[in-house]
Amino acid sequence: MEIEKYLSEHYGKREEENRLASKHGSVEFLTTMRYVEKYSRPGDRMIEIGAGTGRYSHALARTGHAVDAVELVEHNIEIFKRNTQPGETISVTRGDARDLGAFGDETYDAALLLGPMYHLFTEEDKLRALGEALRVTKRGGVLFVAYIISDASILFNGFGGRAFDVAGFIANGHIDPATFAARSEPKLIFELTRKENIDMRNAMFDVERLHYVASDGCSAVIGDAIDAMNDAAFDLYIRYHFATCERADMAGLSAHTLDVLRKR
Repeated sequence: MEIEKYLSEHYGKREEENRLASKHGSVEFLTTMRYVEKYSRPGDRMIEIGAGTGRYSHALARTGHAVDAVELVEHNIEIFKRNTQPGETISVTRGDARDLGAFGDETYDAALLLGPMYHLFTEEDKLRALGEALRVTKRGGVLFVAYIISDASILFNGFGGRAFDVAGFIANGHIDPATFAARSEPKLIFELTRKENIDMRNAMFDVERLHYVASDGCSAVIGDAIDAMNDAAFDLYIRYHFATCERADMAGLSAHTLDVLRKR
């Protein structure tokens, strides 16, 4: 599988949990956990699909939830297992978000799909992943889906000079020259999207949107300033972020967004 090869190479060189460990990186983690906790009850059974090294799965297991994790990359699974602490009700299985055949229908109170939509490049694959996550979620349960937003990436990683050249990406067909919509492929690792694409996909399922959240807001842009904050300043920043992260005018400039959906 082509994407598995690229992901194994990519994540074999870095640990995803380290991305969330810095002050500015923790904004995404704290925001996501805030919404997961909002819709969870003690003892809820959860599945995290594309669990990486288990940052979220372990955090949820350590607060009393039963968590089944699914992860494609062996390197991540090895770290996941090393990070497991005594007393956690948790499992990890090697698997693909597009085929959760090992898990029964309507088994889980909540499902987390926080990584796979970063790495699926066709509409068919994205719909399969969403459909599988919803299939294993109970009626009335909640699905948390994370995305990488294209405009934030083009602005900060492209025009900001962090990762790629915008003119070069236009020349090789990865950015539309008229609309600036991104077109990715497996060798680029990450799939970029816009909210209108997310909305069209959701319309194909029987779901209700509860929240659409700028999960890290502009934290990537001012990351150095956030990392230099003392605890009091960081607490104030987090208060600001939580107060504004559902504003529509903030979501388009967030590097990551969180879509919170209830299965009808």
